[in-house]
Amino acid sequence: MPRAAVGTPKHFANAMKAKGLQKLRWYCQVCEKQCRDENGFKCHAASEGHLRQMLVVGEQAGKHISDYSKDFQNDFVTLLSRRFSTQRVRANQVYQEYIQDRHHVHMNSTRWVTLTEFIKYLGREGIVRVDETEKGFYIAWIDSSPKALAKADAAQKKERATVSDEQRERMLIAEQIARAAAETGTSASAAPAEEATVGLQREEGDAPVKLSFGLKKPSPPPAPDSGAAPSTSAPFVAKPNPLKIAAKPMTNPLKGGNVFKSSKASGSGSGSGAGKRERDQDISAAQRLILEDQERKRRRMEREASS
Repeated sequence: MPRAAVGTPKHFANAMKAKGLQKLRWYCQVCEKQCRDENGFKCHAASEGHLRQMLVVGEQAGKHISDYSKDFQNDFVTLLSRRFSTQRVRANQVYQEYIQDRHHVHMNSTRWVTLTEFIKYLGREGIVRVDETEKGFYIAWIDSSPKALAKADAAQKKERATVSDEQRERMLIAEQIARAAAETGTSASAAPAEEATVGLQREEGDAPVKLSFGLKKPSPPPAPDSGAAPSTSAPFVAKPNPLKIAAKPMTNPLKGGNVFKSSKASGSGSGSGAGKRERDQDISAAQRLILEDQERKRRRMEREASS
């Protein structure tokens, strides 16, 4: 049956059917043609164009298979390094992302029959780090670029320098221990014995322990007729508290006696001058100010009345 012409409904129908990823085993890598089913692949394999291409490939079959294998490996490792870098990932997950491209190099045209054989080959070549688990093979890309190798070399040198510093410190500590042991006369290899912690130890026949937090009562003096020696310790005498001060009555310095009463009593027996001096001595400063204020008010009222 001839192929449908471009632009016809049959051509669009075939294009829609061929859209997307189809069965990989029905793909012809030599002709780069994808068949939809087994019958279509059989018809393609019997076609004249496929037979001519197979005659060309048959002349140098090893070279073509090697080229396809090399391209498949390069594309797979490139995807692994760019997509996952050095992370640990399932090999089947990487392969599923690799075959999303319809025009990729298919595995049926390479030297590897299954993905397991291909993963084991990458592990033997040192390209990836392979880990086999119950869920399948896990791989991690080994970065062998010059920049990564220089970084790893620098980290290794730093680690060696750190280890050498630690060894040097241990040697210095050992020399100090040996020198201190030689000064004290003990052997350097003998470790210092740990001091045994002695706690409260009681035997079976010991009396029970009693604790008292009260004041100790003074013991009574011994009888004069007893042969025991008198106690030299003085009896307990309670001392007065120095913080307790006798309360004194609070007095107001401004509150004094009756000024006028004292002035009358003094004025009856002596003259005006003597009474004034005695009054000035008796009254306080505050009372004097009050009297002067009253005197000024009285004089002002007299002047106002006279005017």
